[in-house]
Amino acid sequence: MPYLPPEQYLEIERKEEWKNEYYQGRMLPMPLPGLAHCQIVGSVGCLLSQQLLDRPCQAYMSALRLLVPAMGFYTYPDVTVVSGKAKFQDESYDDTLLNPTVIVEVFTKSSEAYDRDTKFRLYRSLESLAEYLLISSLEIGAERFTRQPDGQWLLTSKDRLDDPIDLKPVDCQLRLADLYERVAFAEPIITGRVASVAGP
Repeated sequence: MPYLPPEQYLEIERKEEWKNEYYQGRMLPMPLPGLAHCQIVGSVGCLLSQQLLDRPCQAYMSALRLLVPAMGFYTYPDVTVVSGKAKFQDESYDDTLLNPTVIVEVFTKSSEAYDRDTKFRLYRSLESLAEYLLISSLEIGAERFTRQPDGQWLLTSKDRLDDPIDLKPVDCQLRLADLYERVAFAEPIITGRVASVAGP
């Protein structure tokens, strides 16, 4: 497959009806999300937007493209939060964000390794990024990675419905019970001390 310059990717992408990532000269089609994924992403975006109404922060859903400049990586995080003024790659378009404070990815069975390893490695080069939150659409659970003053990342795991997730850089809190309120997993799963119920 021939190398595709990023400028050409953006020209094509702005006309596309469906989203594609871009990395190392290639357009990478993004898979269609499942029901549980959509439910959790919607809950995260709604809950964060409500908490940020009177603050100089903004939550963006997956329609907003993100550029990781150091890696030349274009993608669409499930939810992105910016503290302060959003910065964009091109002054003529407000569609490619540069300065996320918090990134949230809801992973599926097929995307878990990609979100946990490859994407996180690329995201870590963003100087503005303070927290990376991974939420499972397979079972009750979330992992929060927080950047430390020395540049290391601290992992905090949550797997109980009453567990709160504190996103301190944007002064927000999520509860697993709210994120999974209407989610029906494909099969019964027991995580920690919480049992989820099989869907129809």
